[in-house]
Amino acid sequence: MAFRRSTILIAATAALTASVIVVSTAVVSTAILGSAGTVAPASSDSGAENLGDPDYGVCRGPDPRCYHDWGNFDPATDGYRVLVYSRTAGPRHAHLGPALPAGLNPPLTPAHAAQNALIRLGAEHNFAVDWTEDVTQLSTPSRLFRYNAVIFMSTTRDTLDDPAQTSLRQYIRGGGGFVGIHNAFGTEYNWEWYEGLLGGANYYDHGRNQPGTVVVDSRRDVSTADLPQRWDFTDEWYNLVPFPSDVRILASVDESTLPSGPTGGSGHPGHGRNHPVSWCQYYDGGRSWVTTLGHAVEAWTDAPLTGDEYFVAHVLGGVESAMGRSQFCQ
Repeated sequence: MAFRRSTILIAATAALTASVIVVSTAVVSTAILGSAGTVAPASSDSGAENLGDPDYGVCRGPDPRCYHDWGNFDPATDGYRVLVYSRTAGPRHAHLGPALPAGLNPPLTPAHAAQNALIRLGAEHNFAVDWTEDVTQLSTPSRLFRYNAVIFMSTTRDTLDDPAQTSLRQYIRGGGGFVGIHNAFGTEYNWEWYEGLLGGANYYDHGRNQPGTVVVDSRRDVSTADLPQRWDFTDEWYNLVPFPSDVRILASVDESTLPSGPTGGSGHPGHGRNHPVSWCQYYDGGRSWVTTLGHAVEAWTDAPLTGDEYFVAHVLGGVESAMGRSQFCQ
């Protein structure tokens, strides 16, 4: 019996030691990620309320160990290609133009400002662009793995059915790239995994379309490296609930340049006066670069809009890094 009691004691001690090591490792990992530029939910010091800290159950953050390099892409042979998905199941932004018919690469008109701008960027920077609002084009991972990145361009509400949801998740898990622009934040509200793909953030509301000043928070990233430290722009300045967490904030809006209150969007309870507009993360094996900017039609056309050249350069850098053509999330 003494032998059995000793064995049990040794086993219990080993289990306790293992638990301590696991906890310590988790604390150290959190500390390392925090020092690498991640952000926690907005604190009360910024005027934000405590709106929770959801756990999406996947590896996420600026840590490149969250990326799955499983050989699904061969740019040396296949080049670079992205898919622009702009299906809407609710309000439709003017920069998208009229709803598109089914199929891949349906005819576009000049009113399809955002799609045309992304196609033009691809032509100018040597990557191919396909476009669609047909959910069946996203229905299988084999379709999506033809693309180095998938761009959700102001999609609205429930734009994915079950096969497309499954396909998108498998694509991301296989090392795919995701770019979410503007009302990609008004999409798939009830799908928790997608909210995590957006950085653990979501659209809540916005003030009127109005001028503000964008502040670059990280100059190391390819999407911000060549931008001024501050640049004026006009947008809706989306308010966020929840606030992005475990991401690298790339740019914010200086709320002192916006009117206070609901019409200006300044001091919203979701983020207080700390108001990010662009960020990046590795997520569930893939790369995710997102921005709430891009409301105005003029931002996507040659019509004059202050700061639009910086916005387009910002988006281009996000697309190229998400598809793995340049360093991601620096």
